[in-house]
Amino acid sequence: MNPRRELYTLVGADLLSNLGTRISVVAIPWLVLETTGSPTRMGLVAAAETLPYMLSSALATPWADRFGVRRTSVFVDAASAAAMAVVALAPWLGFGTLLVLVAIAGGLRGIGDRVKHVLFKPAAERAGVPLIRLTSAYDGLARGMTLFGAVLGGLLIDWVGLTTAIWIDAATFAVCALLIGVLVRPPAPTQVAPREPYLRALRGGFAYLRTDRTLLTMLIVVSVSNMFANASVAVWIPLWVNEVLGDPAGFGLLLGLFSAGALLGNLLFTMLGTRLPGGVVFAVGLVISGPPRLLALGLSENLLVALVVTFLSGIGIAAVNPLLGTALYQRVPAALQTRVLGISGSVAFLGLPVGALLGGWSVALLGLTPALLVMAAVCLVLTVGPLLLNRSSRHPVAEPATPTPV
Repeated sequence: MNPRRELYTLVGADLLSNLGTRISVVAIPWLVLETTGSPTRMGLVAAAETLPYMLSSALATPWADRFGVRRTSVFVDAASAAAMAVVALAPWLGFGTLLVLVAIAGGLRGIGDRVKHVLFKPAAERAGVPLIRLTSAYDGLARGMTLFGAVLGGLLIDWVGLTTAIWIDAATFAVCALLIGVLVRPPAPTQVAPREPYLRALRGGFAYLRTDRTLLTMLIVVSVSNMFANASVAVWIPLWVNEVLGDPAGFGLLLGLFSAGALLGNLLFTMLGTRLPGGVVFAVGLVISGPPRLLALGLSENLLVALVVTFLSGIGIAAVNPLLGTALYQRVPAALQTRVLGISGSVAFLGLPVGALLGGWSVALLGLTPALLVMAAVCLVLTVGPLLLNRSSRHPVAEPATPTPV
């Protein structure tokens, strides 16, 4: 198979499974609401999926190395299709069964996402595509799928019904397994790493991250950035919209402008990323994406100001994930990539649940406007401070690879 066609197939299959996941993010809470009418149970279902996702991303990777990355991808996508198909029957199976099924689906999806990303690097190298260009393009497409999938999920529930919408999610996983199983054929490794006991293999992944200060610093600041981003979406922005505008449409507009800025930023970074200094762009992206949004909300009651700053913040965030992904691919030895990428994903996501708690706690303690101003300063210190300390220790952020024609 043509190397570029194989790369496009791999990325397309991964994006297809992301689309299905976005549909289920809308459909499953709606299923719980329709069948139980309980907001508490909606939260339980969300937690039942998120926690296994984070755990399997890190803890299941040694088994993926042992079983084979491609075979693991095919297996977990097929199993995810089966799990989601059964979720569609949940109203007849009971809420307890639904929790178990959603937890299984979350755990499968965690390891499935990680192993597909491990396959990206060798596929890109065979196709002659620079890693920075691949990670940037993928990040932009994934953001697009997030937007489109959420909208599509709501439309599908209206058009074909809740159960059919969940079955469509199951079908996306089945197609993903079929595409990778039939069309993605990475060459066998020239050197086979010795098989290690599970705990030793897992410790190896953690040990590598402890020794690579650059990667660890990047992961910490991305996790912090995710924490403030989730606090903004879950608490600060809705409260600002309610107090200042009194119209929930403003909430959707602010989120939409941020996503639009991120998509534009991804497009620009895909074209220019190989020519830019990675460390500087990473730091500037973090500075632009976080504190200015909070300052705009804390210092102004003008929607236009908030929209412009939010759009620019979206452009800033577009470089952060691609540069982190490129650093992981370039710095981590091939034999450790499955484990280190899995652990890295879990570390980066740790800030999400903390962010929701931080948002509510800060407003309860300080009030909305003081919380926004204080947290803007804290966000700046916690994201840029570690990068400055790391650079002063002569461990600069990895630069993009040498440009390669695409």
